[in-house]
Parts: sequence; C-alpha cells; structure tokens
Amino acid sequence: MLKKVMLYLGLGPDEAYEEFDTGDPVARDPLSSSEFVEARSAADTANRSLWGVGEASTTVRTVAPVPTGTVKRIPPPVASRPHTVAPTSFEDVQEMADRFVSEQPVIVNLQGVESELSRRIIDFASGVCYGVGGEMEKVANQVYLLTPTNVEVSAADRRRLEDPDHAG
Repeated sequence: MLKKVMLYLGLGPDEAYEEFDTGDPVARDPLSSSEFVEARSAADTANRSLWGVGEASTTVRTVAPVPTGTVKRIPPPVASRPHTVAPTSFEDVQEMADRFVSEQPVIVNLQGVESELSRRIIDFASGVCYGVGGEMEKVANQVYLLTPTNVEVSAADRRRLEDPDHAG
C-alpha cells in the first residue's frame, strides 16, 4: 500500500510512470454552457453517491425577508451621571452590577481594597460588562468606569474621574 501511495504522489522511480504516459494531451475546445451544466450535474451526482448524500439534503430553500414597511429609530446615546461604588467586600458588587444592568454608568473605586479582593471585583465587573455588552476602562489608579451600551458619560464627569482627588 505504501508503494501505491508513493507512486500516486509521484515519489516512485521514473519507470513506474511509463504506463501512465498517454502521449500528447488531447486539445479540446471549451465546453458550451449546456455541456458544462451536464458535466457539473454528473460530477455532483457522483460526489453525492460517493459521500452518501441523498437528493433531499441537497435541496436549498431560501426565504426572502418580508418587508414590514416599519422604520425603527435607533436612540442616540443617553448622557447619564455615573453612580460611584467603593466596595469593601465581595458582597458589595451586587449593587454595582444592578446599577450597570439598569443602564447606569458605574465608577468602581478600589483604592484601599486589598489586592486579591480588588482582582476578584475587577474580574466580576469585566464579566458583567462583557455579558451585557458594555465597556470597562481604567480612569485612574484603582478606579474603573463601567459604561453600558447606549450610555455616554459627559465630558465634565470624565474630567472629574481623571482628577485623583475627586475620583471617589
């Protein structure tokens, strides 16, 4: 079997391929469209029988969308004042998640929180943001802003967040 595979791949001695030499290739004109359709149909039938695919599974049905004539307006981002949370234990993250899910931006101030608890809260907050489709960004040292989709934090609030004296 290995010899057959090697011959098939062209890895055998030249003498082994003498029987495959058919002389000059036959020049032929391009297929007409009807000949092409017939050849393609025959090839498809051969492939279906080779792979055990029945006629029913090759039927393709397309469903055209039904126009409703309704135009829906996409609301612009809503400016909303962020809610500040300074968790002291992991149980405090529920308030943060509830506010975020109700489409209110949340400032999470982790200054003064031990590193392991801080890491757990950040992981939880990033999971909530990912699950709901919002964004999480670091705005200062150990201060994060969670912004839901379709909510925009005003420029004044952003400036206030970036000032470390007013971040919490």
